[in-house]
Amino acid sequence: MKILYFAKLRQHLGKSSDSIKISDGKKISDVINELKNKNGNYRRAFDQVKNLQYALNCEYVDIEQTVRDRDELAIFPPVTGG
Repeated sequence: MKILYFAKLRQHLGKSSDSIKISDGKKISDVINELKNKNGNYRRAFDQVKNLQYALNCEYVDIEQTVRDRDELAIFPPVTGG
């Protein structure tokens, strides 16, 4: 699975993406928990999960959406206009 990071997440992690292997049928929340277990940078980056937004294959979804290994998941903080 390809995971794309934007804005503050990219800054906290020091990279714009990850490629990880997952078993099909996991929820985004499960993927986030796996990422948080990688190290302290990931734990801090995903500390405010309730404020994050998710796009699965370019469509907005919620954190309980099921994902597959071949999906692309974009994770970003809420977007504001100005």
